[in-house]
Amino acid sequence: MKQFKRTLVTTALPYANGPVHIGHLAGVYVPADIYVRYLRLKGEEVLFVGGSDEHGVPITIKAKKEGVTPQDIVDRYHEIIKKSFEELGISYDIYSRTSSKIHHETSSEFFRHLYEKGEFVEKTSEQYYDPEAHQFLADRYIMGTCPHCKNPNAYGDQCEACGTSLSPLDLIDPHSTISGAKPILKPTKHWYLPLDKHQEWLSKWILEDHKEWKTNVYGQCKSWLDLGLQPRAVSRDLDWGVPVPVEGADGKVLYVWFDAPIGYISNTRELLPNDWEKWWKDKETRMLHFIGKDNIVFHCIVFPAMLKAEGSYNLPDNVPANEFLNLEGDKISTSRNWAVWLHEYLQEMPGKQDVLRYVLTANAPETKDNDFTWKDFQTRNNSELVAIFGNFVNRALVLTQKFYGGVVPAIGELAEIDRQTLTEFQNVKANMEHYLDIFRFRDALKEAMELARIGNKYLADMEPWKLIKTDEARTATIMHVALQIAANLAIAFEPFTPFTAKKLRNMLSMGEIKWSDLGRIDILKEGDKIGKVELLFEKIEDDVIAFQINKLQETKKKNEIDNYKPAEVKANVPFEEWEKTDIRVATVLECTKVPKADKLLQFRLDDGMGGRTIVSGIAQSYPEPEKLVGRQVLFIANFEPRKLRGIMSEGMILSAVDADGKLVLCEPSREVKPGSTVG
Repeated sequence: MKQFKRTLVTTALPYANGPVHIGHLAGVYVPADIYVRYLRLKGEEVLFVGGSDEHGVPITIKAKKEGVTPQDIVDRYHEIIKKSFEELGISYDIYSRTSSKIHHETSSEFFRHLYEKGEFVEKTSEQYYDPEAHQFLADRYIMGTCPHCKNPNAYGDQCEACGTSLSPLDLIDPHSTISGAKPILKPTKHWYLPLDKHQEWLSKWILEDHKEWKTNVYGQCKSWLDLGLQPRAVSRDLDWGVPVPVEGADGKVLYVWFDAPIGYISNTRELLPNDWEKWWKDKETRMLHFIGKDNIVFHCIVFPAMLKAEGSYNLPDNVPANEFLNLEGDKISTSRNWAVWLHEYLQEMPGKQDVLRYVLTANAPETKDNDFTWKDFQTRNNSELVAIFGNFVNRALVLTQKFYGGVVPAIGELAEIDRQTLTEFQNVKANMEHYLDIFRFRDALKEAMELARIGNKYLADMEPWKLIKTDEARTATIMHVALQIAANLAIAFEPFTPFTAKKLRNMLSMGEIKWSDLGRIDILKEGDKIGKVELLFEKIEDDVIAFQINKLQETKKKNEIDNYKPAEVKANVPFEEWEKTDIRVATVLECTKVPKADKLLQFRLDDGMGGRTIVSGIAQSYPEPEKLVGRQVLFIANFEPRKLRGIMSEGMILSAVDADGKLVLCEPSREVKPGSTVG
């Protein structure tokens, strides 16, 4: 494997039409930060580049919906995203944006260079045009009836009811979401990157030269290559984005998929205006793209084709993409607000950045989708961070304060168990390096936690709190070894939990740390003074988790109501048939649960005609039936009586099914005489 002088690390640009959530973090940003921190600890030259993706149709749609400009939208969310990353400890060298002047210049230059080399194909095709708004319509600005499930609110690119991918031409009765007008087909010219021209070298470069790529990445690339690559438009009709820099391109901008990855280049130029090319064109620089699985094709096939066509840039050495993280068994969805938003987490869980980083790494969707649950979050915090890592460090440091006044004691002759323990924790370094180098961060974290387990077992076996009474010298050696393990933990956990690692280093009065120190048994010296001892982690109580779970449940209820669609109207019946139904008003005299029947309530009604009993299946919607006494209900009086659980039911009480699935009794808007008819 080739050795490089330096490493450029990029992360997928989060879309600036909303904040980031835990799916983004687990898939892209936490893994990238772990790797960058690891390289920095090793003393390697590394540049960490990120930024906000601020062009594209979703941003214009959100702006139009809120009655503001696209710039207002991206300014708002860029600041939220940037601040959230900073607070979580995502340690970018630069986090910029694609609406910047330097990005527009860089993207224009890149396009012009390819244009002048003849790397694009010009095509004229018919696309939908809004005759009232006088503009071409992006797919998301067109709605109509889905040809598959008949959903009347399908978008031009996808039906969100059945999930089918669509073309605007597939829609039945399409209309513009801007003006409501029926769109017309109108010719428009665009520029295309002929990916089919790059098929041969891409196939060799990926399928033969990069078999070391993660299986999920390699497999998705192979599927696309096997299907055969097709030309892809690099421009579109829109007024928000980087204008296409050629004559005759008025009203056209660079397609967001084309200009967004160029953001990595423009952000590097912004940070290092005189030195950026060594990070992009020097063959001694390795480039890594950290992305989610929805960006694999763009970073492994499309962007490399762009770079190759330009001719002077390096190609990525690896693209360690992750799969998707689900939430409580359901797919994370920004449109449904089914997510744990980073900026909200930071407000609601102050000081717990590392808990989130730890849990997302321990549960990372590295080669397949995984699931985040708040109960697992609580368990990992309480049973691992508190009970293993935090417990060992606290015992080691508190005992040192108690026995030796906070001074690292002298180490004496090592016993066999001491040497065995030291050998075990020295092996952790090699294991961690192996996993970190191949982007298996979940396994690397397990090795770091194994170090804490070793320390915990060592103290539990040695019982220095008992031994101090009979053998002070032996106790000093044990505590010296324990403190060396604690110092190693400060190094091992630095990439994963940087805030905790810094806190531990301060408690141990450690200076600058290096990865090469990991595994050493002389990091702390005899006589070194330990600082103030604090708990590294605190237990998370049930009520904290209940709040988060309830928050999600409320979101789910709101989604059910917002997305509620009435059942289809049943077939027509003759008016004469309906007239036969006798609907009346009654007052509830008694209401009790039917024994051994979860869904049934027994009503005793004043129907104005001597009274009657009706059994109704609404118990789950009314768990306190006694509270229904005195209320008035509507019932069908002329149904034939029938037995339900041994009770003769003389009619049917009417209720409506609400959007959340609960049954709601139908009742008059004001009190009327029992027996009154409804017509």
